[in-house]
Amino acid sequence: MVGIIHQSNLSSNVPFSMVAAMSLGCSQQPSGTAAVIEDKTYAVTPASMTVKAGILTGEVTAMKVTERVEKGSGRLVSPAKLTGTLKLKNSSTNQAVRLITGKILYIDAQGQPIKLEEARTEPTIKFATYGAETLDPGKDATQSLDVDFPAEALKAKKLKEIRLELAYIPSPYKEETINFTVAIGGQ
Repeated sequence: MVGIIHQSNLSSNVPFSMVAAMSLGCSQQPSGTAAVIEDKTYAVTPASMTVKAGILTGEVTAMKVTERVEKGSGRLVSPAKLTGTLKLKNSSTNQAVRLITGKILYIDAQGQPIKLEEARTEPTIKFATYGAETLDPGKDATQSLDVDFPAEALKAKKLKEIRLELAYIPSPYKEETINFTVAIGGQ
């Protein structure tokens, strides 16, 4: 136990060093046990969904919402997060796709976005993963989802849908063959 000793608290009969030793030298042991933290998981139904946006097709799988709470008291330790896996495929035969970003919106029963609480991060997906953000025709990419989820959306019949807005740049894709004549060793 560390305390701040003010001059007004010192008795004139007790030397300062003795008061400091009594204050700093005595420590109390914790009287209780540490709080147990548990994950509270909410199922998202359906947990998997097929998606299509332009020339991109894909699937969102293993969706769930998890928050961390203190067992017993129910006190919120970590706010809710949506997790899952997003797999996108370029279904075009002649265009490459450069994935830029994705934005997730939580939509209520009236078709309006549900806002996140103060100091929470807007749910976005960044695809720049070591230069693999470009999808050639027929290729696919997998991205983990781990984004903030609004507490308001956990209320009964509040959340109607989850919207994923994708930003990407399509570009013409061509494969051509170039032949050139060569000789080895002056033949």
